Amino acid sequence: MSERYEPKIDIASIVAIDTHVHIESEHGHHALPDELYDAAAKYFGNGGEFPGVDETAALFRERNMAAVVFTVDAAANLGHDGISNDAVIDGAIRHADVLIPFASVDPSRGEAGAAEARRLVLERGARGFKFHPTVQGFDPSDRTHWDFFAAIAELDVPAVFHTGQTGIGAGTPGGHGLRLGLSNPMLLDDLAAAFPQLQIVMAHPSVPWQDEAISVATHKSNVWIDLSGWSPKYFPAALVKQMGSRLQNQVLFASDYPMIHPDRWIADFNDLDIKETVRPKIMRENALRLLRLND
Repeated sequence: MSERYEPKIDIASIVAIDTHVHIESEHGHHALPDELYDAAAKYFGNGGEFPGVDETAALFRERNMAAVVFTVDAAANLGHDGISNDAVIDGAIRHADVLIPFASVDPSRGEAGAAEARRLVLERGARGFKFHPTVQGFDPSDRTHWDFFAAIAELDVPAVFHTGQTGIGAGTPGGHGLRLGLSNPMLLDDLAAAFPQLQIVMAHPSVPWQDEAISVATHKSNVWIDLSGWSPKYFPAALVKQMGSRLQNQVLFASDYPMIHPDRWIADFNDLDIKETVRPKIMRENALRLLRLND
């Protein structure tokens, strides 16, 4: 049996937990087709840098931060075999002092996918799951996938869902066939209602559906918002208001590295008009609760 991940993070010393970090390259293999990488690099202006697990761990270790890392299982929709969950978990085991592995399984895999999800959590130690409805090509509110999500809920780990606009395929003819509507946060409302024990993280400011995301998160306590993929200086005013008030216990620091560098994110976050008592909740305390790192 392969080694199982166990976190070795010194909770008392880390200054932040970045809850949204992609492993886009490992051993020379990309998680997405090259044309999608080119489009994403242009969209985000990140210079086309896609570091692997070891380089990512070094960056966060230097900053005394922990990071949730994952890839996206979109082979069926994109026709491209990405980075394996086991490779991500193996890397997190090498760097268990700073990395926390999430897995990704395509919901269209049904019972086979549910079995794989159980293996990844129970045998390999994955601490949660990442889904990208637009890139994976599924509707989270489609009940044909709900047996799969029932299995995720039974595993009692968080599930991160991309919401809103995406840089993947941006600026290409037809957006590479990827449909933004699948990432409307209202599609997660049905899922959150059906599985109240499932902790759902809506990734990113959900432009152009920010008000919808806020409505879902304020209505359902099992729904969170991570702040990845946008520099905080571009956050919608409604989001800034709510993350400093009603949603202050449900909002998470998240960069979307390597698309957005954590240094840039934090520098812009420090300029936001938010109560100083709220900042530590967003930067680490809320993530500690969600990830149960204090257990």
